[in-house]
Amino acid sequence: MVGFEELRRPGVRVVRLLAVAACYYAAARLGLLCQLTVEGAVVTPVWPPTGVALAALLILGLGCWPGITLGAFFAVLSLTTPEPDVLGILFGNTAAPLCAALLLRRAGFRTDLSRLRDGLALVFLGALGAMLVSASVGVGVLALTGSVPPHSFWPVWLAWWVGDAMGVLLVTPLLLLLHGARRPLPLRRWKEATALAVVACALVPLAVYSSLSLLFLVYPLIIWAALRFQLVGSVLCALLTSVVATVAATDGVGAFAGLSRTEIMVKLQAFNGAMALTALLLSAVIIEQRNTRSSVEKACQELVEVLEHLTAGEAPPPRPPTEADDIDDRPWPTGTP
Repeated sequence: MVGFEELRRPGVRVVRLLAVAACYYAAARLGLLCQLTVEGAVVTPVWPPTGVALAALLILGLGCWPGITLGAFFAVLSLTTPEPDVLGILFGNTAAPLCAALLLRRAGFRTDLSRLRDGLALVFLGALGAMLVSASVGVGVLALTGSVPPHSFWPVWLAWWVGDAMGVLLVTPLLLLLHGARRPLPLRRWKEATALAVVACALVPLAVYSSLSLLFLVYPLIIWAALRFQLVGSVLCALLTSVVATVAATDGVGAFAGLSRTEIMVKLQAFNGAMALTALLLSAVIIEQRNTRSSVEKACQELVEVLEHLTAGEAPPPRPPTEADDIDDRPWPTGTP
């Protein structure tokens, strides 16, 4: 039996790595469907593989990093013939999510995103901070090999950095929440969820494809989703809006008509970033407030029970342990060694 378990563990690890590589590659192919040209370089406004990679590291542990490298290699292989400079790009694409996971671990990040500090850590450490590594390494390698001229370095670097950061902001929270989901919505909530989905499918294309530049109309929708469905609702609405806006920007229509490619990139990334930050941080604040109110209500109930026992001359009942007592002692997932 022990021998069977020892043989089984490497097999499970290989399957996990291949699954991570497959998810990374599939996300890369989806991201490449919408491309923009900045200073002669082709970039993606949202690069989903970074979100997939960070979610895999947070869920499965740091040991799954070879799957990220393998997925990135096949993504590059599908675009061009591998050359020595590809090693630098693979290093950057692997090191950035690893740095993000390590920084989040250092900050005490919780994958349920139940606190405002978790949302802030994901934004500033996981997305804006760690993705500097992939942008700097990737564009630096392209500049050294002559693929990117010196005068185009910073525009391409900015587009690369923002695309990777948007992948973290839009994809990672959704995957973490789907992994932590334990129960479906009650039937009465499904009616409101259906209404929200219908309104989103009707309002988002109208706001994006209208020549009147009505992009601001999506913010009440995100606020509604955050208030009623927290992160799941707000992130899904933000992801839908980002996809529709990216398609419109790629085609140069609607709110992005009549703009140069650089102006389109700036407007799209500013809109996506503001929308993702609103969805993530607003939902985190709402979740934290609800958890605080629940803790206060539970403490009040326990106090009432203690007072009832003291009034009756009895010893107060022992206080049962709660999740808050040991929530800071949760082990960090390290994956299969």
